[in-house]
Amino acid sequence: MNPLRLPTPRTSLRPRPGMPGPGGPATPTEKDAIVQQTDVDASQSRLSAIETGYLKDEFARLFCENKAGRKFPIINRGTFIRTTALDRVVTTFLSSSPGSRKQIISFGAGSDTRFFRLCQTLPSEVLSNLIYHEIDFPAVTTPKVKAILKHQLLPQESIVAADEEKGSFESAGYYVHPRDLRTLSPGCEMPKGVETTTPTLFLSECCLIYLSPEEADGILKWATGDFKGDVGVVVYEPIGGEDAFGKVMIQNLAARGIVLKTLKKYSSLERQKMRFKMLGFTTGQDAADVYFVSEKWISEEEKERINRLEMLDEVEEWRMLARHYCFAWGWRGDAYEAWREGWPLQR
Repeated sequence: MNPLRLPTPRTSLRPRPGMPGPGGPATPTEKDAIVQQTDVDASQSRLSAIETGYLKDEFARLFCENKAGRKFPIINRGTFIRTTALDRVVTTFLSSSPGSRKQIISFGAGSDTRFFRLCQTLPSEVLSNLIYHEIDFPAVTTPKVKAILKHQLLPQESIVAADEEKGSFESAGYYVHPRDLRTLSPGCEMPKGVETTTPTLFLSECCLIYLSPEEADGILKWATGDFKGDVGVVVYEPIGGEDAFGKVMIQNLAARGIVLKTLKKYSSLERQKMRFKMLGFTTGQDAADVYFVSEKWISEEEKERINRLEMLDEVEEWRMLARHYCFAWGWRGDAYEAWREGWPLQR
């Protein structure tokens, strides 16, 4: 949910809706509202990266009501790396055995546009075999569902059910679930339309980091325990909170009321890999920081293109910031072995 953010005084410390006032600590409802606000930050950063020329996405403007103007180059670059890397992970997963049924479950999807962009690029054979689920707070899914219906982003005949007030949506291959992720744990009621025997990829973009370690672990145990088919997970989130740079990052986020609850437990690439192994993604695990991804996963041609878009003066700051975010993944099952072998993003 939250994009790469600049851990310097340039980071906005303005009070946000739902932030605790001077009277004391935030209530649970206020804390949830703070996390929900990070989706607004992410959508504004995405729109900035699009308008600056880093990304192409005709849907982002439809889900971003509050435009905040152009972001700093370091933020635009981080948004580009985050989006590009995860798009390639998802595309590679869907392209392996293209005639087989696949499922994606996105935790805390917020205003993410990935499904609609996939509809534009996927071959019909792949798209017809895809089931895509998004799970987020009702306060976040409600405006998204309203935008989907207002702009008629899916054919009317494909819509099975939609509730603008509750923020729920169901179509032939796309679901939006207004549900607190903390209710997902082994043995819980399964969200409508979820298939537990279909190869499934779980996505978490700066989402599980806001939950307690017990809550985040419970969600991943649900993924490996209640799903009987092949499963994989990819997370994008901060790491490295122990050094001076990381401590400043944590302090600046805390000043906005944002607490990175799992950071201490999963603060390194090795700890991220061990996390997945211990929670049931037993076939394989790996992780890479964002700086490694920016250097090794992006083509030279693409690097030259983004370097022409705007000057990046804070090169050393970019390196430090990018080394404090990571992509980590784990998988279980033979189908994921084939996916991994064909993955162009290997270390």
